[in-house]
Amino acid sequence: MSSRTKLASWQALQNSATKMKDVHLKDLFSANSARFQQFSTQIPGLLFDFSKQRVDDTVFTQLISLAKECDIDTWRKKMFSGEKINITEDRAVLHTALRNRANTPLIIDGENITDAVNSELAKMKQFVNKVRSGQWQGYTGKAVKDVVAIGVGGSNLGPQMATEALASNADETLNVHYVSNVDGVQIASVLEKLDAETTLFVISSKTFTTSETMTNAQTSVEWFLQTAAEQDIAKHFVAVSTNLEKTAAFGIADENVFTMWDWVGGRFSLWSAIGLPIALYLGFEAFEEILEGAFEIDEHFKNAPADENVPLIMALLSVWNTSFLGYESQAILPYDQALHMLPAYVQQGEMESNGKHVNFNGETVPYTTVPIIWGMTGINGQHAFYQCLHQGNVIVPADFIASIEPQTSVGKHHDILLSNFFAQTQAMMMGVDAEQITADLTAKGKSADEIAELLKHKIHKGNRPTTSMLLDKVDAKTVGRLIALYEHKIFCQGIILEICSFDQWGVELGKGLASKIEAELFDDNISNAHDSSTDGLIAHYKANRKQ
Repeated sequence: MSSRTKLASWQALQNSATKMKDVHLKDLFSANSARFQQFSTQIPGLLFDFSKQRVDDTVFTQLISLAKECDIDTWRKKMFSGEKINITEDRAVLHTALRNRANTPLIIDGENITDAVNSELAKMKQFVNKVRSGQWQGYTGKAVKDVVAIGVGGSNLGPQMATEALASNADETLNVHYVSNVDGVQIASVLEKLDAETTLFVISSKTFTTSETMTNAQTSVEWFLQTAAEQDIAKHFVAVSTNLEKTAAFGIADENVFTMWDWVGGRFSLWSAIGLPIALYLGFEAFEEILEGAFEIDEHFKNAPADENVPLIMALLSVWNTSFLGYESQAILPYDQALHMLPAYVQQGEMESNGKHVNFNGETVPYTTVPIIWGMTGINGQHAFYQCLHQGNVIVPADFIASIEPQTSVGKHHDILLSNFFAQTQAMMMGVDAEQITADLTAKGKSADEIAELLKHKIHKGNRPTTSMLLDKVDAKTVGRLIALYEHKIFCQGIILEICSFDQWGVELGKGLASKIEAELFDDNISNAHDSSTDGLIAHYKANRKQ
Protein backbone atom coordinates (compact mmCIF):
# COMPACT_ATOMS: atom_id res chain seq x y z
CA MET A 1 0.00 0.00 0.00
CA SER A 2 1.29 3.47 -0.86
CA SER A 3 2.35 5.48 2.17
CA ARG A 4 0.00 8.26 1.06
CA THR A 5 -3.08 6.08 1.51
CA LYS A 6 -2.04 5.43 5.11
CA LEU A 7 -2.22 9.12 6.01
CA ALA A 8 -5.05 10.15 8.32
CA SER A 9 -6.03 12.97 5.96
CA TRP A 10 -6.12 10.60 2.96
CA GLN A 11 -8.43 8.20 4.77
CA ALA A 12 -10.62 11.06 5.95
CA LEU A 13 -10.90 12.29 2.36
CA GLN A 14 -11.91 8.82 1.20
CA ASN A 15 -14.79 8.92 3.67
CA SER A 16 -15.72 12.44 2.58
CA ALA A 17 -15.70 11.42 -1.08
CA THR A 18 -18.33 8.78 -0.36
CA LYS A 19 -20.54 11.36 1.36
CA MET A 20 -20.00 14.12 -1.24
CA LYS A 21 -21.23 11.93 -4.09
CA ASP A 22 -24.75 12.50 -2.76
CA VAL A 23 -24.33 16.26 -2.26
CA HIS A 24 -25.35 18.74 -4.97
CA LEU A 25 -23.43 21.95 -5.55
CA LYS A 26 -26.59 24.04 -5.71
CA ASP A 27 -27.47 22.85 -2.21
CA LEU A 28 -24.03 23.90 -0.98
CA PHE A 29 -24.67 27.38 -2.38
CA SER A 30 -28.16 27.51 -0.88
CA ALA A 31 -26.79 26.59 2.54
CA ASN A 32 -23.97 29.14 2.49
CA SER A 33 -24.58 32.66 1.18
CA ALA A 34 -20.88 33.47 1.67
CA ARG A 35 -19.65 30.47 -0.33
CA PHE A 36 -18.08 32.58 -3.09
CA GLN A 37 -16.17 34.73 -0.59
CA GLN A 38 -15.05 31.64 1.32
CA PHE A 39 -13.84 29.65 -1.66
CA SER A 40 -12.21 32.29 -3.84
CA THR A 41 -9.05 34.34 -3.54
CA GLN A 42 -7.35 37.18 -5.37
CA ILE A 43 -3.71 37.66 -6.29
CA PRO A 44 -2.28 40.40 -8.52
CA GLY A 45 -3.88 40.12 -11.95
CA LEU A 46 -6.17 37.20 -11.11
CA LEU A 47 -9.40 36.27 -9.32
CA PHE A 48 -9.41 32.54 -8.55
CA ASP A 49 -12.89 31.14 -7.81
CA PHE A 50 -13.21 27.49 -6.80
CA SER A 51 -16.60 27.81 -5.10
CA LYS A 52 -18.17 25.67 -7.84
CA GLN A 53 -15.93 22.74 -6.94
CA ARG A 54 -17.48 19.90 -4.94
CA VAL A 55 -15.88 20.80 -1.62
CA ASP A 56 -17.26 22.00 1.69
CA ASP A 57 -15.56 23.24 4.86
CA THR A 58 -14.72 19.71 5.95
CA VAL A 59 -13.26 18.60 2.62
CA PHE A 60 -11.21 21.77 2.21
CA THR A 61 -9.78 21.42 5.70
CA GLN A 62 -8.92 17.78 5.00
CA LEU A 63 -7.22 18.75 1.72
CA ILE A 64 -5.08 21.35 3.49
CA SER A 65 -4.23 18.71 6.10
CA LEU A 66 -3.20 16.35 3.28
CA ALA A 67 -0.78 18.97 1.93
CA LYS A 68 0.72 19.37 5.38
CA GLU A 69 0.99 15.62 5.98
CA CYS A 70 2.75 15.28 2.61
CA ASP A 71 5.19 17.97 3.81
CA ILE A 72 4.70 20.29 0.84
CA ASP A 73 6.60 23.07 2.66
CA THR A 74 9.76 21.01 2.94
CA TRP A 75 9.60 19.75 -0.63
CA ARG A 76 9.01 23.30 -1.91
CA LYS A 77 12.15 24.47 -0.07
CA LYS A 78 14.08 21.57 -1.56
CA MET A 79 13.03 22.56 -5.08
CA PHE A 80 13.81 26.27 -4.72
CA SER A 81 17.16 25.56 -3.03
CA GLY A 82 18.34 23.19 -5.73
CA GLU A 83 18.15 19.81 -4.00
CA LYS A 84 17.97 16.94 -6.47
CA ILE A 85 14.25 16.23 -6.30
CA ASN A 86 14.29 14.62 -9.76
CA ILE A 87 15.13 11.40 -8.00
CA THR A 88 15.33 9.05 -10.99
CA GLU A 89 17.82 11.23 -12.87
CA ASP A 90 19.61 12.66 -9.81
CA ARG A 91 18.97 16.25 -10.91
CA ALA A 92 17.87 19.50 -9.37
CA VAL A 93 14.65 21.11 -10.63
CA LEU A 94 15.39 24.80 -11.01
CA HIS A 95 13.30 26.37 -13.74
CA THR A 96 12.39 28.93 -11.07
CA ALA A 97 16.04 30.07 -11.04
CA LEU A 98 15.61 31.20 -14.66
CA ARG A 99 13.18 33.91 -13.53
CA ASN A 100 14.76 34.86 -10.20
CA ARG A 101 14.13 38.58 -10.64
CA ALA A 102 15.32 39.31 -7.10
CA ASN A 103 18.77 38.06 -8.18
CA THR A 104 19.29 36.24 -4.91
CA PRO A 105 22.41 34.04 -5.09
CA LEU A 106 21.83 30.31 -5.53
CA ILE A 107 24.90 28.13 -5.15
CA ILE A 108 24.77 24.74 -6.88
CA ASP A 109 27.92 22.56 -6.93
CA GLY A 110 30.01 25.58 -5.99
CA GLU A 111 28.63 27.85 -8.73
CA ASN A 112 26.28 30.79 -8.30
CA ILE A 113 23.80 29.83 -10.98
CA THR A 114 22.04 33.19 -10.67
CA ASP A 115 25.13 34.74 -12.28
CA ALA A 116 25.12 32.07 -15.00
CA VAL A 117 21.44 32.71 -15.76
CA ASN A 118 21.93 36.48 -15.86
CA SER A 119 24.91 36.07 -18.17
CA GLU A 120 22.84 34.00 -20.59
CA LEU A 121 19.95 36.49 -20.44
CA ALA A 122 22.39 39.30 -21.26
CA LYS A 123 23.65 37.28 -24.24
CA MET A 124 20.08 36.72 -25.40
CA LYS A 125 19.26 40.42 -25.04
CA GLN A 126 22.27 41.48 -27.08
CA PHE A 127 21.44 38.98 -29.82
CA VAL A 128 17.75 39.87 -29.90
CA ASN A 129 18.50 43.59 -30.14
CA LYS A 130 20.98 43.01 -32.97
CA VAL A 131 18.50 40.95 -34.98
CA ARG A 132 15.52 43.23 -34.36
CA SER A 133 17.50 46.40 -35.13
CA GLY A 134 18.83 45.02 -38.42
CA GLN A 135 22.45 44.93 -37.25
CA TRP A 136 22.48 41.17 -37.70
CA GLN A 137 22.69 40.63 -41.43
CA GLY A 138 22.48 37.58 -43.61
CA TYR A 139 24.93 36.43 -46.25
CA THR A 140 23.81 39.08 -48.75
CA GLY A 141 23.80 41.91 -46.23
CA LYS A 142 20.02 41.95 -45.73
CA ALA A 143 18.33 42.11 -42.33
CA VAL A 144 16.33 39.22 -40.94
CA LYS A 145 12.60 39.26 -41.66
CA ASP A 146 11.56 35.72 -40.68
CA VAL A 147 12.55 33.45 -37.81
CA VAL A 148 11.96 29.69 -38.02
CA ALA A 149 11.96 28.04 -34.59
CA ILE A 150 12.69 24.32 -34.84
CA GLY A 151 12.12 22.14 -31.78
CA VAL A 152 9.72 19.60 -30.39
CA GLY A 153 7.82 19.09 -27.13
CA GLY A 154 8.93 21.54 -24.48
CA SER A 155 11.25 23.25 -26.94
CA ASN A 156 8.24 24.14 -29.05
CA LEU A 157 4.92 24.19 -27.20
CA GLY A 158 5.86 26.78 -24.57
CA PRO A 159 7.38 29.37 -26.90
CA GLN A 160 4.64 28.92 -29.50
CA MET A 161 1.87 29.20 -26.91
CA ALA A 162 3.35 32.40 -25.47
CA THR A 163 4.04 33.86 -28.89
CA GLU A 164 0.47 33.32 -30.07
CA ALA A 165 -0.96 34.52 -26.77
CA LEU A 166 0.83 37.85 -27.20
CA ALA A 167 0.70 38.22 -30.98
CA SER A 168 -1.51 41.31 -30.71
CA ASN A 169 1.38 43.05 -28.90
CA ALA A 170 3.91 42.30 -31.64
CA ASP A 171 5.19 44.88 -34.07
CA GLU A 172 6.09 44.15 -37.69
CA THR A 173 9.82 43.75 -37.12
CA LEU A 174 9.88 39.96 -37.48
CA ASN A 175 7.64 37.05 -38.35
CA VAL A 176 8.11 33.81 -36.43
CA HIS A 177 7.24 30.32 -37.66
CA TYR A 178 7.30 27.14 -35.57
CA VAL A 179 8.21 23.69 -36.86
CA SER A 180 7.92 20.67 -34.59
CA ASN A 181 6.34 17.86 -36.59
CA VAL A 182 8.68 15.54 -38.47
CA ASP A 183 5.91 15.17 -41.04
CA GLY A 184 7.50 16.92 -44.02
CA VAL A 185 4.28 18.80 -44.79
CA GLN A 186 4.94 21.27 -41.97
CA ILE A 187 8.54 22.21 -42.80
CA ALA A 188 7.76 22.35 -46.53
CA SER A 189 4.79 24.67 -46.05
CA VAL A 190 6.88 27.02 -43.90
CA LEU A 191 9.93 27.13 -46.18
CA GLU A 192 8.03 27.69 -49.39
CA LYS A 193 7.00 31.17 -48.18
CA LEU A 194 10.47 32.31 -47.15
CA ASP A 195 13.58 33.87 -48.62
CA ALA A 196 16.88 32.31 -47.56
CA GLU A 197 18.58 35.73 -47.58
CA THR A 198 16.34 37.06 -44.80
CA THR A 199 15.57 33.94 -42.73
CA LEU A 200 17.07 33.02 -39.37
CA PHE A 201 16.72 29.49 -37.96
CA VAL A 202 16.70 28.80 -34.22
CA ILE A 203 17.30 25.10 -33.57
CA SER A 204 16.45 24.03 -30.02
CA SER A 205 17.69 20.67 -28.79
CA LYS A 206 19.60 20.15 -25.55
CA THR A 207 21.62 17.26 -26.98
CA PHE A 208 21.41 18.34 -30.62
CA THR A 209 20.49 14.75 -31.42
CA THR A 210 16.67 14.81 -31.08
CA SER A 211 15.52 12.92 -34.18
CA GLU A 212 12.52 15.07 -35.14
CA THR A 213 14.33 18.35 -34.54
CA MET A 214 17.51 17.37 -36.36
CA THR A 215 15.57 15.99 -39.33
CA ASN A 216 13.80 19.33 -39.72
CA ALA A 217 17.08 21.19 -39.18
CA GLN A 218 18.83 19.17 -41.89
CA THR A 219 15.98 19.79 -44.33
CA SER A 220 16.27 23.50 -43.57
CA VAL A 221 20.01 23.45 -44.30
CA GLU A 222 19.46 21.64 -47.60
CA TRP A 223 16.85 24.27 -48.55
CA PHE A 224 19.20 27.07 -47.50
CA LEU A 225 22.16 25.69 -49.49
CA GLN A 226 20.15 25.78 -52.69
CA THR A 227 21.00 29.50 -52.83
CA ALA A 228 23.77 29.95 -50.26
CA ALA A 229 27.18 28.45 -49.44
CA GLU A 230 28.16 26.35 -46.42
CA GLN A 231 30.11 29.19 -44.83
CA ASP A 232 26.87 31.20 -44.82
CA ILE A 233 25.20 28.80 -42.37
CA ALA A 234 26.76 30.68 -39.44
CA LYS A 235 24.85 33.84 -40.38
CA HIS A 236 21.47 32.13 -40.58
CA PHE A 237 21.47 29.33 -37.99
CA VAL A 238 21.72 29.62 -34.21
CA ALA A 239 21.13 26.95 -31.60
CA VAL A 240 19.91 26.38 -28.06
CA SER A 241 21.92 23.38 -26.92
CA THR A 242 24.59 22.06 -24.58
CA ASN A 243 26.42 20.05 -27.26
CA LEU A 244 28.98 22.43 -28.76
CA GLU A 245 30.65 19.61 -30.69
CA LYS A 246 27.43 18.80 -32.54
CA THR A 247 26.48 22.44 -33.16
CA ALA A 248 29.96 23.19 -34.54
CA ALA A 249 29.77 20.20 -36.88
CA PHE A 250 26.43 21.55 -38.08
CA GLY A 251 28.11 24.87 -39.00
CA ILE A 252 26.90 27.03 -36.10
CA ALA A 253 29.52 29.29 -34.51
CA ASP A 254 30.06 28.72 -30.78
CA GLU A 255 29.13 32.32 -29.99
CA ASN A 256 25.72 31.69 -31.57
CA VAL A 257 24.90 28.76 -29.30
CA PHE A 258 22.74 29.56 -26.28
CA THR A 259 23.02 27.19 -23.38
CA MET A 260 20.67 25.17 -21.19
CA TRP A 261 21.33 23.30 -17.97
CA ASP A 262 20.46 19.78 -16.87
CA TRP A 263 18.40 21.22 -14.00
CA VAL A 264 15.88 22.58 -16.53
CA GLY A 265 13.35 20.09 -17.90
CA GLY A 266 12.11 20.61 -21.44
CA ARG A 267 8.48 21.27 -20.53
CA PHE A 268 9.61 23.88 -17.97
CA SER A 269 12.17 25.58 -20.20
CA LEU A 270 10.54 28.53 -21.97
CA TRP A 271 12.09 30.83 -19.33
CA SER A 272 15.55 29.90 -20.66
CA ALA A 273 17.08 30.48 -24.08
CA ILE A 274 14.36 28.13 -25.33
CA GLY A 275 12.27 31.33 -25.14
CA LEU A 276 14.52 33.02 -27.71
CA PRO A 277 11.80 32.99 -30.41
CA ILE A 278 9.46 34.80 -27.98
CA ALA A 279 12.04 37.52 -27.39
CA LEU A 280 12.84 37.84 -31.10
CA TYR A 281 9.17 38.22 -31.99
CA LEU A 282 8.00 40.48 -29.16
CA GLY A 283 11.23 42.17 -28.07
CA PHE A 284 13.39 41.34 -25.08
CA GLU A 285 11.44 43.67 -22.77
CA ALA A 286 8.29 41.60 -23.31
CA PHE A 287 10.23 38.41 -22.56
CA GLU A 288 11.39 39.98 -19.30
CA GLU A 289 7.78 40.83 -18.44
CA ILE A 290 6.90 37.15 -18.83
CA LEU A 291 9.71 36.32 -16.41
CA GLU A 292 8.45 38.99 -14.00
CA GLY A 293 4.94 37.54 -14.01
CA ALA A 294 6.24 34.06 -13.26
CA PHE A 295 8.47 35.39 -10.47
CA GLU A 296 5.43 36.99 -8.83
CA ILE A 297 3.78 33.56 -8.72
CA ASP A 298 6.97 31.99 -7.36
CA GLU A 299 6.89 34.46 -4.49
CA HIS A 300 3.18 33.85 -3.91
CA PHE A 301 3.73 30.09 -3.93
CA LYS A 302 6.59 30.34 -1.43
CA ASN A 303 4.90 32.76 0.97
CA ALA A 304 1.09 32.49 0.81
CA PRO A 305 -0.62 30.40 3.52
CA ALA A 306 -1.88 27.04 2.35
CA ASP A 307 -5.57 27.99 2.32
CA GLU A 308 -4.83 31.00 0.07
CA ASN A 309 -2.07 29.45 -2.04
CA VAL A 310 -3.49 29.27 -5.55
CA PRO A 311 -1.22 26.64 -7.17
CA LEU A 312 -1.47 24.44 -4.08
CA ILE A 313 -5.27 24.72 -4.12
CA MET A 314 -5.28 23.90 -7.85
CA ALA A 315 -3.29 20.75 -7.14
CA LEU A 316 -5.43 19.71 -4.20
CA LEU A 317 -8.61 20.11 -6.25
CA SER A 318 -7.12 17.99 -9.02
CA VAL A 319 -6.16 15.25 -6.56
CA TRP A 320 -9.62 15.45 -4.96
CA ASN A 321 -11.41 15.19 -8.30
CA THR A 322 -9.14 12.54 -9.78
CA SER A 323 -7.90 10.31 -6.98
CA PHE A 324 -10.92 10.53 -4.66
CA LEU A 325 -14.04 11.34 -6.71
CA GLY A 326 -12.83 9.27 -9.65
CA TYR A 327 -13.16 11.85 -12.44
CA GLU A 328 -10.65 10.77 -15.04
CA SER A 329 -10.31 13.85 -17.23
CA GLN A 330 -10.13 17.61 -16.91
CA ALA A 331 -10.93 20.29 -19.48
CA ILE A 332 -8.99 23.53 -19.92
CA LEU A 333 -11.39 26.09 -21.43
CA PRO A 334 -9.96 29.54 -22.18
CA TYR A 335 -12.46 32.22 -23.18
CA ASP A 336 -9.69 34.20 -24.85
CA GLN A 337 -8.64 33.45 -28.40
CA ALA A 338 -5.13 34.51 -27.43
CA LEU A 339 -4.90 31.49 -25.12
CA HIS A 340 -6.03 28.95 -27.70
CA MET A 341 -2.82 26.91 -27.28
CA LEU A 342 -3.01 26.83 -23.48
CA PRO A 343 -4.90 23.48 -23.34
CA ALA A 344 -2.16 21.76 -25.35
CA TYR A 345 0.54 23.32 -23.19
CA VAL A 346 -1.11 22.29 -19.91
CA GLN A 347 -1.81 18.85 -21.39
CA GLN A 348 1.89 18.28 -21.99
CA GLY A 349 2.89 19.77 -18.65
CA GLU A 350 0.57 17.68 -16.49
CA MET A 351 0.39 14.40 -18.40
CA GLU A 352 4.10 14.16 -19.18
CA SER A 353 4.97 15.10 -15.61
CA ASN A 354 2.47 13.12 -13.56
CA GLY A 355 1.32 10.33 -15.86
CA LYS A 356 3.14 7.79 -13.69
CA HIS A 357 2.13 4.62 -11.86
CA VAL A 358 4.79 4.14 -9.17
CA ASN A 359 5.71 6.17 -6.10
CA PHE A 360 9.12 7.47 -4.98
CA ASN A 361 10.07 3.95 -3.89
CA GLY A 362 9.00 2.30 -7.13
CA GLU A 363 5.85 0.78 -5.63
CA THR A 364 2.65 0.74 -7.72
CA VAL A 365 0.18 3.32 -6.45
CA PRO A 366 -3.48 2.31 -5.97
CA TYR A 367 -4.93 5.59 -7.22
CA THR A 368 -5.18 7.50 -10.49
CA THR A 369 -2.43 10.11 -10.59
CA VAL A 370 -3.23 12.54 -13.37
CA PRO A 371 -6.44 13.15 -15.31
CA ILE A 372 -6.58 13.22 -19.10
CA ILE A 373 -6.07 16.93 -19.88
CA TRP A 374 -7.81 18.33 -22.94
CA GLY A 375 -9.80 21.33 -24.14
CA MET A 376 -10.08 24.24 -26.55
CA THR A 377 -11.31 27.81 -26.60
CA GLY A 378 -14.62 28.02 -24.78
CA ILE A 379 -16.93 29.35 -27.48
CA ASN A 380 -15.77 26.74 -29.99
CA GLY A 381 -16.07 24.08 -27.31
CA GLN A 382 -19.65 25.11 -26.60
CA HIS A 383 -20.54 24.05 -30.14
CA ALA A 384 -18.44 20.90 -30.02
CA PHE A 385 -18.26 18.95 -26.74
CA TYR A 386 -20.14 20.95 -24.09
CA GLN A 387 -23.19 18.78 -24.75
CA CYS A 388 -21.23 15.93 -23.17
CA LEU A 389 -20.03 18.16 -20.32
CA HIS A 390 -23.62 19.10 -19.48
CA GLN A 391 -25.54 15.86 -20.02
CA GLY A 392 -23.03 13.08 -20.61
CA ASN A 393 -22.73 10.22 -18.15
CA VAL A 394 -19.12 11.22 -17.42
CA ILE A 395 -18.24 14.16 -15.19
CA VAL A 396 -15.39 16.36 -16.40
CA PRO A 397 -14.09 19.04 -14.03
CA ALA A 398 -13.05 22.14 -15.94
CA ASP A 399 -10.90 25.24 -15.60
CA PHE A 400 -12.65 28.24 -17.16
CA ILE A 401 -10.25 31.09 -17.96
CA ALA A 402 -11.17 34.58 -19.19
CA SER A 403 -9.96 38.18 -19.00
CA ILE A 404 -11.74 41.33 -17.92
CA GLU A 405 -10.05 43.54 -20.49
CA PRO A 406 -9.86 42.26 -24.09
CA GLN A 407 -6.66 42.42 -26.09
CA THR A 408 -8.67 43.94 -28.93
CA SER A 409 -11.91 45.77 -28.25
CA VAL A 410 -14.56 45.31 -30.94
CA GLY A 411 -18.07 46.53 -30.15
CA LYS A 412 -19.86 44.26 -27.67
CA HIS A 413 -17.85 41.16 -28.59
CA HIS A 414 -16.11 40.83 -25.23
CA ASP A 415 -19.28 41.30 -23.21
CA ILE A 416 -21.00 38.60 -25.27
CA LEU A 417 -17.97 36.34 -24.80
CA LEU A 418 -17.96 36.83 -21.02
CA SER A 419 -21.72 36.31 -20.77
CA ASN A 420 -21.10 32.81 -22.11
CA PHE A 421 -18.21 32.31 -19.67
CA PHE A 422 -20.41 33.16 -16.68
CA ALA A 423 -23.44 31.26 -17.98
CA GLN A 424 -21.61 28.01 -18.65
CA THR A 425 -20.16 27.64 -15.16
CA GLN A 426 -23.56 28.43 -13.65
CA ALA A 427 -25.30 25.90 -15.91
CA MET A 428 -22.77 23.19 -15.11
CA MET A 429 -23.23 23.81 -11.41
CA MET A 430 -27.01 24.29 -11.26
CA GLY A 431 -28.35 22.15 -14.09
CA VAL A 432 -32.10 22.26 -14.70
CA ASP A 433 -34.66 19.97 -13.07
CA ALA A 434 -38.04 18.51 -14.10
CA GLU A 435 -40.02 21.22 -12.32
CA GLN A 436 -38.18 24.05 -14.11
CA ILE A 437 -38.49 22.33 -17.50
CA THR A 438 -42.21 21.68 -16.99
CA ALA A 439 -42.82 25.32 -16.12
CA ASP A 440 -40.85 26.49 -19.12
CA LEU A 441 -42.59 24.17 -21.60
CA THR A 442 -46.00 24.99 -20.15
CA ALA A 443 -45.30 28.70 -20.64
CA LYS A 444 -44.42 27.91 -24.26
CA GLY A 445 -47.82 26.27 -24.80
CA LYS A 446 -46.75 22.64 -24.86
CA SER A 447 -49.38 20.04 -23.96
CA ALA A 448 -49.03 17.62 -21.06
CA ASP A 449 -48.27 14.78 -23.49
CA GLU A 450 -45.61 16.82 -25.28
CA ILE A 451 -44.03 17.77 -21.97
CA ALA A 452 -43.99 14.15 -20.81
CA GLU A 453 -42.25 13.15 -24.05
CA LEU A 454 -39.56 15.84 -23.81
CA LEU A 455 -39.00 16.05 -20.09
CA LYS A 456 -36.28 13.45 -19.54
CA HIS A 457 -34.34 14.59 -22.61
CA LYS A 458 -34.10 18.15 -21.31
CA ILE A 459 -33.05 17.44 -17.72
CA HIS A 460 -29.54 18.59 -16.83
CA LYS A 461 -28.36 17.14 -13.54
CA GLY A 462 -25.73 19.83 -12.98
CA ASN A 463 -23.29 19.25 -10.12
CA ARG A 464 -20.39 19.50 -12.59
CA PRO A 465 -17.33 21.01 -10.85
CA THR A 466 -15.59 24.03 -12.36
CA THR A 467 -12.95 26.56 -11.39
CA SER A 468 -13.09 30.10 -12.79
CA MET A 469 -9.93 32.11 -13.34
CA LEU A 470 -10.69 35.72 -14.21
CA LEU A 471 -7.59 37.57 -15.40
CA ASP A 472 -7.27 41.35 -15.52
CA LYS A 473 -6.01 41.09 -19.11
CA VAL A 474 -3.84 38.80 -21.24
CA ASP A 475 -0.48 40.54 -21.38
CA ALA A 476 3.11 39.35 -20.98
CA LYS A 477 3.02 39.35 -17.18
CA THR A 478 -0.27 37.47 -17.18
CA VAL A 479 1.13 34.79 -19.48
CA GLY A 480 4.07 34.36 -17.11
CA ARG A 481 1.76 34.17 -14.11
CA LEU A 482 -0.58 31.65 -15.73
CA ILE A 483 2.18 29.28 -16.82
CA ALA A 484 3.87 29.43 -13.41
CA LEU A 485 0.57 28.65 -11.66
CA TYR A 486 0.20 25.44 -13.64
CA GLU A 487 3.89 24.57 -13.17
CA HIS A 488 3.61 24.79 -9.39
CA LYS A 489 0.31 22.92 -9.49
CA ILE A 490 2.13 20.08 -11.26
CA PHE A 491 4.87 20.08 -8.62
CA CYS A 492 2.34 19.95 -5.77
CA GLN A 493 0.38 17.16 -7.47
CA GLY A 494 3.53 15.10 -7.73
CA ILE A 495 4.46 15.54 -4.07
CA ILE A 496 0.93 14.82 -2.83
CA LEU A 497 0.69 11.70 -5.03
CA GLU A 498 4.28 10.69 -4.18
CA ILE A 499 5.48 10.46 -7.78
CA CYS A 500 8.46 11.96 -9.60
CA SER A 501 7.09 14.73 -11.82
CA PHE A 502 10.35 15.55 -13.58
CA ASP A 503 11.35 12.46 -15.55
CA GLN A 504 9.72 11.11 -18.73
CA TRP A 505 10.68 7.50 -19.23
CA GLY A 506 7.57 6.79 -21.28
CA VAL A 507 8.71 9.34 -23.85
CA GLU A 508 12.17 7.79 -23.95
CA LEU A 509 10.76 4.29 -24.62
CA GLY A 510 8.96 5.33 -27.81
CA LYS A 511 11.93 7.36 -29.05
CA GLY A 512 14.27 4.41 -28.61
CA LEU A 513 12.01 2.01 -30.50
CA ALA A 514 11.50 4.52 -33.32
CA SER A 515 15.25 4.87 -33.78
CA LYS A 516 15.65 1.10 -34.25
CA ILE A 517 12.70 0.84 -36.63
CA GLU A 518 13.95 3.78 -38.71
CA ALA A 519 17.01 1.75 -39.70
CA GLU A 520 14.79 -1.18 -40.69
CA LEU A 521 12.80 1.00 -43.10
CA PHE A 522 15.92 1.37 -45.25
CA ASP A 523 16.83 -2.32 -45.12
CA ASP A 524 15.66 -4.57 -47.96
CA ASN A 525 15.25 -7.52 -45.61
CA ILE A 526 11.87 -8.35 -44.13
CA SER A 527 11.77 -7.61 -40.42
CA ASN A 528 10.96 -10.34 -37.95
CA ALA A 529 12.19 -8.34 -34.98
CA HIS A 530 8.82 -7.35 -33.56
CA ASP A 531 5.36 -8.69 -32.86
CA SER A 532 3.39 -9.87 -35.90
CA SER A 533 1.33 -6.67 -36.04
CA THR A 534 4.32 -4.32 -36.06
CA ASP A 535 6.24 -6.52 -38.52
CA GLY A 536 3.17 -6.67 -40.77
CA LEU A 537 2.66 -2.92 -40.72
CA ILE A 538 6.33 -2.29 -41.54
CA ALA A 539 6.28 -4.82 -44.37
CA HIS A 540 3.10 -3.31 -45.85
CA TYR A 541 4.59 0.19 -45.70
CA LYS A 542 7.87 -0.87 -47.34
CA ALA A 543 6.06 -2.81 -50.07
CA ASN A 544 3.74 0.03 -51.01
CA ARG A 545 5.63 3.30 -50.45
CA LYS A 546 6.84 5.26 -53.42
CA GLN A 547 10.62 5.31 -53.54
